Amino acid sequence: MPEITVYSSNMCGACEMVKGFLRLRGRDFIERNVSTDQQGREQLLAMGWDTTPVTVIGNRVVDGFDADRIDEALAALC
Repeated sequence: MPEITVYSSNMCGACEMVKGFLRLRGRDFIERNVSTDQQGREQLLAMGWDTTPVTVIGNRVVDGFDADRIDEALAALC
């Protein structure tokens, strides 16, 4: 099972950038679209976030699209 979860929403350009970046890196991930997934929205809120994208990689959380922070978190998975 992937150790990466992307919390996204409809009409979110940064969410698409995160997902595309992870695909370019060859990484599988679970997407939780909080626009349509109530449980995913509740999880996001429980983590203290109310905007997207939020990417959970292992035990690290990256808000927004930040290629360097995503790469650092991916490297820590290995």
